Amino acid sequence: MAAPLLETRNISKRFGPVEALVNVSLSILAGRVHTLLGENGAGKSTLMKILAGVYAPTSGQIFIDGEEVNLQGPEDSRRLGIAIIFQELSLSNNRSVAENIYLNREPRSFGVIDDRKLLANARQLLDALEIPIDPTVHVGSLSMAQRQLVEIAKALSYPARVVIMDEPTSSLSDKEEANLMRIIKSLKKDGKAIIYISHRMEEIMRVSDDISVLRDGHYIRTLRREETNLNELIALMVGREMRDIYPPRLTPVVLDDKPPVLRVAGLQAPGEFTDVSFAVRSGEVVGFFGLIGAGRSEVMNALFGMLPATGTIEMDGKPVRIRRPLDAIRHGIGFVTENRKEQGLSLQHSVERNVNCVNFSGLANRFGILNEQQERERTDAAVRLIGIKTASTDEPVGNLSGGNQQKVVFSKWLEIRPRLLILDEPTRGVDVGAKYEIYRVIRELAAAGAAIVLVSSELPEALAMSDQLIVMREGRIVQTFNTAGLTPEMVMNHAAGATHAK
Repeated sequence: MAAPLLETRNISKRFGPVEALVNVSLSILAGRVHTLLGENGAGKSTLMKILAGVYAPTSGQIFIDGEEVNLQGPEDSRRLGIAIIFQELSLSNNRSVAENIYLNREPRSFGVIDDRKLLANARQLLDALEIPIDPTVHVGSLSMAQRQLVEIAKALSYPARVVIMDEPTSSLSDKEEANLMRIIKSLKKDGKAIIYISHRMEEIMRVSDDISVLRDGHYIRTLRREETNLNELIALMVGREMRDIYPPRLTPVVLDDKPPVLRVAGLQAPGEFTDVSFAVRSGEVVGFFGLIGAGRSEVMNALFGMLPATGTIEMDGKPVRIRRPLDAIRHGIGFVTENRKEQGLSLQHSVERNVNCVNFSGLANRFGILNEQQERERTDAAVRLIGIKTASTDEPVGNLSGGNQQKVVFSKWLEIRPRLLILDEPTRGVDVGAKYEIYRVIRELAAAGAAIVLVSSELPEALAMSDQLIVMREGRIVQTFNTAGLTPEMVMNHAAGATHAK
């Protein structure tokens, strides 16, 4: 067997009393994709940040080509040929795509940044990676999926021998994911080693050569892809078998004479989407699917008062005006946004404060004083409900793993018991065990009469969890399906415009 390009021996990491990693040893080979699998909080991202020089290990050793290295910071890691695509985007929203890709290493002429060469280099890189984004636009104007592609381009702009990909497809639809798979194939052919982290199990079985499982900071086992299957990997990861990832519907949707909980007619926002009309009934899950730029998230932002739009919005048969998020909340609308760091959480505040922040009025007396005991009780119940992993509910939510942050976002909206719950990529960066818990809660909310709108880039998720599936392309609804008997091929034909082309 070939000698490893990169090796960790007995790596441990403590954060105060918390052991994030305990004696983790891995061998990473050149020309192969080595997937790191584990639940949120298992230690995957912590280990990758150690390899990227962001964290120093509490103990243990790192070897490259058999020689021990001491990573004092990210510059040491990059100098030794390690590049990382972070799950949490590390981009500056007020800078252009080109400036983000080459930040702090811009081409210069006589000490002055050469803007022409900067743009030329960025355009050449994006073209080589087949990423259709204008390098002159500001990152803040891009969708989350487009930002993810810029993050990928930024990492691959460095000369690297080891490429770490932490949830690189979390915001990508199938078309963009296929492009990433092409890039990975090219990197393997060039002899690069890829360390891959993903919670998409089918994707893992397609892309991986070797798969290592972590659980609660401990190394469990490494398997070759051809030696294992999804059921075995899930059992190793969560410590138990999980036969059905998608729980069954609890009750059928009742098509009575009552008006829909939500009816939208002729909704449009210039440059974003046009003529969007649909309805969601009590107990129904209506899914939205589309490729990057389809306009799905923009529609959700408009429904929640975050994007100006014209058209008609009705709740329970009555017209409503939603000009800001507070209007939406007052009408019983909750919104799990795809951009949790900027729109879903207050990262410096505690888990407890984030879970209850939308429902302070329900926890305060008539003088506006919070009932701290009730706040703590509700937080503890939320933590138990979908398994938020945290050392304490007083922990700043910014210290949690990305998946656990997403569960906090989900939990805060459950506190107001919404009539309509908008879920924009609710399982982004969430492990398979936690996904099941979120799916279970969605089923229970629907059974209790909530109307749910689900935006998902994971087509299996959209098909399994939706009663109706709305397909968008280029800012318009192109097809609405009943999901009974619906196939992925039928959906993708409409999403990609194949039916239109015929």
